[in-house]
Amino acid sequence: MNRQLLMVVTLLTTCIAAEAQKSDTARLLVHYKFSWVRDTANRAHPYTENMVLYVGKNAGAYRSYDGVVYKAQFKKAFAEAVAASPDGHPMINRRGVGSNIEYYQYPNQQKLLTKDQLMANNYAIEGPLPMIGWKTNGDTAIFGGLHCQKATGHFKGRDYTAWFCPDLPVRTGPWKLTGLPGVIVDARDAKNEVIFQFDGVEKAVPTSQGNGPAVDKKDLPPILRDLDDDMNLIAPPAGSIKTTQKDFDKLKEAMRKNPNGVVQAVNAGNGPKMDQVKMGPPLMGPVINNPIELPENQ
Repeated sequence: MNRQLLMVVTLLTTCIAAEAQKSDTARLLVHYKFSWVRDTANRAHPYTENMVLYVGKNAGAYRSYDGVVYKAQFKKAFAEAVAASPDGHPMINRRGVGSNIEYYQYPNQQKLLTKDQLMANNYAIEGPLPMIGWKTNGDTAIFGGLHCQKATGHFKGRDYTAWFCPDLPVRTGPWKLTGLPGVIVDARDAKNEVIFQFDGVEKAVPTSQGNGPAVDKKDLPPILRDLDDDMNLIAPPAGSIKTTQKDFDKLKEAMRKNPNGVVQAVNAGNGPKMDQVKMGPPLMGPVINNPIELPENQ
């Protein structure tokens, strides 16, 4: 086994499950129309996605609302397919909808957890909350009935204008934007290349969890494992693997260069077995010549 694959196996088998933060549950949902010009040669067609910020008493969770909606739809469709299947094992496919990356902000601990996914595993990447030098100028506006104030700040190579609501005194916002004395409900950079446009606010609907016998998700097929996750819980999915950004980047790079080798290395080691399926060459992704996080010299 070569050195790089040995590193991958070590990472997968020695990381511990992510430690739970202090429990927090969403009370409010802020919706955004996210837009990102990721290819400057195709500005007329930016990447777009419906996103949502789950706001608790002391923390926030930002994720794809398109993904949340699709999970609910698929759960219903799967139950209907099971009922209609003669053997209770329907042939049904599940599409990947929305971004897999989620951001969990814990202002009281000055901690940011990023949930990412690779090889059907969830990883919780721990780091500090960004420190953004926001400035306010007294301008005000109303977003969906929320009285908001204007702030400007520089973050990761971009100048942002943000609107925050002091009546919602949780220092959280979309993506990695944070640090204002209220929830950030709208934000965009000076070039309008990265936009988190306010798209509504609503109270969180309480979810009923824990009714019935507990089920170990490891016993479920992968297609079902995240359908019963409590979206209102501001914490990465149970069983997420705690790691660092550096180690996660190494793992992604190893998968990019030799995906089949990584699968074989994991199966040969002591970690969780992966399907013995050749993964083939990686698919060509979208053109991204304008990352959200720019070098500071631009």
